[in-house]
Amino acid sequence: MSLAPSLPGARPRRPNWKWISIAIASIGVAVLVGANVHLVYVALRSQPDCVPHARDASDTGDGFRAAKSAC
Repeated sequence: MSLAPSLPGARPRRPNWKWISIAIASIGVAVLVGANVHLVYVALRSQPDCVPHARDASDTGDGFRAAKSAC
C-alpha cells in the first residue's frame, strides 16, 4: 500500500527543453554583448602616453620612427 495515491494517466513532469535552450542562448548573447561593450569602453578610455622616438627621417635616434606622430 502506497502513501500517495497515484492519479490515473498522470505522468511525471518533464523539463521544457525549449525554454531551457532559449535561456541558455539568451545568457550567451548577453555575455557576448557585455564583453564587446567592455572592449569598446576600455578602448575609448585608455590613451597611451607619448614615448620618445625619432621625429624626422634625419634623426639618428635609436629605435623606430612613428609613421605619423600624434604628439
